[in-house]
Amino acid sequence: MAVHQSAKTRESLDRIRAALPYLCALPPMLYYGGLWVLVAVVRHPELLWRTLADVALGVAALALLRWRRRFPWQIAVATVAMTLVSWTAFGPAYVAYVSMGRHQPLRRFAWVAAVSWLRLATEPITHGFTQQSLIGLVTDTAVYVGLTSIALYLRTREELARSQRAAAEAAAREQQHRIEQARLAERAKIAQEMHDVLAHRISLLSMLAGGLAYRTDLSPEEMRATAQAIQENAHQSLTELRSVLRTLRTNGTDPQDGAVAAPQPTLADLETLFDEVRAAGQKVDVHDNVTGRESLPTQVGRHAYRIVQEALTNARKHAPGSRVLAELDGAPGKGLRIRVSNPVLPNTPAGPGGRLGLVGLAERIRMAGGTITHEIQGDRFVLDVRLPWEA
Repeated sequence: MAVHQSAKTRESLDRIRAALPYLCALPPMLYYGGLWVLVAVVRHPELLWRTLADVALGVAALALLRWRRRFPWQIAVATVAMTLVSWTAFGPAYVAYVSMGRHQPLRRFAWVAAVSWLRLATEPITHGFTQQSLIGLVTDTAVYVGLTSIALYLRTREELARSQRAAAEAAAREQQHRIEQARLAERAKIAQEMHDVLAHRISLLSMLAGGLAYRTDLSPEEMRATAQAIQENAHQSLTELRSVLRTLRTNGTDPQDGAVAAPQPTLADLETLFDEVRAAGQKVDVHDNVTGRESLPTQVGRHAYRIVQEALTNARKHAPGSRVLAELDGAPGKGLRIRVSNPVLPNTPAGPGGRLGLVGLAERIRMAGGTITHEIQGDRFVLDVRLPWEA
């Protein structure tokens, strides 16, 4: 309904803009045409035919305004020429002159302005330099100076509006580019994390397999336990690999030195994270109601750790010194919920890269199959994330 009303409003405004030039041309036409009719009817009936011809030329000049955008300087010159024999044509000539000044190069506008002023000078030259003709010349020159000022003002305003639109479009393109870069960076980061976890698991498999190959003192129970550990780690490695192929649409870049890094932190490392930020001076209250966390998939735990880490970083940026509340809840089959909130402080700048952290989080959570919302509730900024956790 609102969209329909907005479309009707725009349509009405477009009609008003289209009719405005004609409405501006009418007052001079009515003034000069009315004078001619009054003179012809009251004092000089023999001028009636000339009066009708004058008005007809004025109406023809008004009709020519329809093509003022397509043939701007031609219509401007034609309407000025019509004022040589028609006073009523002055109204359309004024409008064509201003329209031409708004949209044409300044050199061409100056040329048309000179032609228009020479048209005014023909009156004293034709009828002699009397006091009345000189007053008329000065008055008409003042009118054209005013019209020139209006045309240049409208021209400047439109150029400014165009430059502002171009700047806004460039800023929007730049912001879109930064968002895409943030998404790509987040995907590359996730790819690196996946590589680290897989490298960690494969190194465990190598160590366990090496124990079976070189140790001859293992009991059957120990050999069975080692084989079971190899099977579980191989299964987890395949699961992680499938996750990489399913979620990442771009290839991660592996380290060049071939070193095996330590596994990335997960939900079990959150307490260490909270201790670290508290030691740095950040005030954090934690409500942890997660049950069955030992069955939480490694990938989900890793996402949870990064989400809390980014939320605490955002709180330090936007609400330094304020107390942050981190709430965790979830269980197998119900999903994992992370809710982090902090007070909203007025006049706190976002700093470089503002909001790009949220863009990266949104991309990470989307690929993990979860949902994210962030909004201001009362006087607090609330980040609410839900991640899938199968039973």
